[in-house]
Amino acid sequence: MFKIFLLFSSVILFVNAPTPGPTLTAGRMLQEATPVSAAPDVTNPVKSTPATRERAKKLYEVDCLMCHGANGDGKTDLARDMQLTLPDWTDPAVLASVPDQTLFNAIRNGKDKMPAETEGRASNNDVRDLIHYIRGMSRGHAAKPSN
Repeated sequence: MFKIFLLFSSVILFVNAPTPGPTLTAGRMLQEATPVSAAPDVTNPVKSTPATRERAKKLYEVDCLMCHGANGDGKTDLARDMQLTLPDWTDPAVLASVPDQTLFNAIRNGKDKMPAETEGRASNNDVRDLIHYIRGMSRGHAAKPSN
């Protein structure tokens, strides 16, 4: 029953998620984000603070937790039901060789069955804060990216 609830909740979340594309804000049209997949791999320019980690935790709990798990190990019923093999972010070696920009691209653009985190749901800085939060899951020690 719990699996059905999680699956139903995720479907509702994705159906009600804003669609990518231009939106009207304060009387101005926002342009679609330039595809970030062509951007060079760079280290996260946003500094992690207690306030940004708290905001990132809330974003993670809403958009990531149901598949990646509360601790980031990727071993959830929903991931198993969707036949996903997700990386274990609690292992420092898993993210050690992944640059921040690669994580940014995967989150912003989506990857495989993972939906994109559109700008309507999270700003670029929110995504960068989320990267700090994810790196912090590796047994309490942030994995440093190799660039």
